[in-house]
Amino acid sequence: MNGNLFATIEGRIADPSRPFLTGEDGRSFTYGDMLAASARYANALVSLGVKAGDRVAVQTGKHVDSVWLYLACLRVGAVYLPLNPAYTPVEVAYFTSDAEPALIVCEGSARNTLASGLGKASVRIETLDGSDGGSLQKLADTMPLEFDTVEAKPDDLAAILYTSGTTGRSKGAMITHENLRSNALSLVDIWQFGADDVLLHALPIFHTHGLFVAINTVMLSGSSMIFLPKFDNDAVMSALPRATAMMGVPTFYTRLLGDTRFDRGAASHMRLFVSGSAPLSAETHRAFTARTGHAILERYGMTETNMITSNPYDGERRPGAVGFALPGVSLRIAEPDTGKPLPHGGIGVIEIKGPNVFQGYWRMPEKTAQEFRPDGWFITGDLGYIDPDGYVTISGRAKDLIISGGFNVYPAEIENALDALPSVGESAVIGLPHADFGEAVTAVVTARNGQIVEEGEVRGALEGVLAKFKIPKRVLVRSALPRNAMGKVQKNALREELARLYLD
Repeated sequence: MNGNLFATIEGRIADPSRPFLTGEDGRSFTYGDMLAASARYANALVSLGVKAGDRVAVQTGKHVDSVWLYLACLRVGAVYLPLNPAYTPVEVAYFTSDAEPALIVCEGSARNTLASGLGKASVRIETLDGSDGGSLQKLADTMPLEFDTVEAKPDDLAAILYTSGTTGRSKGAMITHENLRSNALSLVDIWQFGADDVLLHALPIFHTHGLFVAINTVMLSGSSMIFLPKFDNDAVMSALPRATAMMGVPTFYTRLLGDTRFDRGAASHMRLFVSGSAPLSAETHRAFTARTGHAILERYGMTETNMITSNPYDGERRPGAVGFALPGVSLRIAEPDTGKPLPHGGIGVIEIKGPNVFQGYWRMPEKTAQEFRPDGWFITGDLGYIDPDGYVTISGRAKDLIISGGFNVYPAEIENALDALPSVGESAVIGLPHADFGEAVTAVVTARNGQIVEEGEVRGALEGVLAKFKIPKRVLVRSALPRNAMGKVQKNALREELARLYLD
């Protein structure tokens, strides 16, 4: 039996004429169109020398052809490496040197800048644009409409997703075909997706949520999706009457609640609203239910594990909780230092086992070993507890992570960039509550040797170094940072002092 995820997708297509994807421009594609387009791209990759196990780095906007390319990588047995379009050439150069891809695919407008940023690194670059003008698109258009999906083992790599590291160095999470297949099939089952469902897809496709949770679930259930380039209230409101389900980050739902057009009538035909990638506030959960009559289904996952838990489809979707472990996934709460399991109600680190857990970090065996207990449990780094009814609640993050607008941001990476500026003496980066983004990246800095620190200049200096979502929304200057008796910066004191900065 072929362990390739795409072989499973092919085997579940009962009728190739059924709708698969409709773009914002109104163009519609059937499952048969998907098979033909992904075959063309697979043949194009092979013609460029890409083979099973090779990495293909992709930094493009959200285009229909980007979906075909993802599926083509599966079919070829290549390892798909999606990169946020907001990453700078400096950041992409790191990913390239670490992953050593056989091919990089980017927007045509970014090719020259990207190539110059790679320096002497010898890697082929092709382009893919939404306007059908990219070099890879033109090549694919000349290719056959059929391709025999490559045989793969379940534990073969399907993707590498980079996640920021607490030391500032990004880690490549190695995701297998079985990781993706098992997780998507669980979601199809517990969220009751079927062939008549239409998913409103407004998420980016360079991370787990929009790429794997949304697209894989659609394909393995035989349902279809409305493929929007981004979240926009007008576009979502226009598409909503044709949808039955929606997946989003909390920011999507706070913005919908701010739109007077979004009421009980607008959502009356919907079957399911799912939220993830960042904590959904209990206040937003309750306000959404009051407005629409729908209780948002919140779930919990990570880059390294795909989805871990979900509130029930049938049953109470408890505000502030992330539900129960998915079928086949084991979850325990443990003491952070010892790994000793804690009884229900005890707050500790969330640890899991299951077919969804990644293989480890690319070329980081020591870091991989640190993230697993000797008995094989993966240490998520998130703190939580299990209540008497079995619901899991996330109570905090053991790792110093900020989640802003659904994007993961680690302070160390930003602090490294800030400390390299000539005017900054030292820095501390924290996440503060923000009504729209969930958390706002905020920097508190001191001046170096009496120099003047200008907020606008600091933010401007970071624009060529960090992705936009990592750049602090505010840069606050202090004469000194608060420290404890051991000399460690007290970020909790800063969070308490500035807690209402964006809310007042």
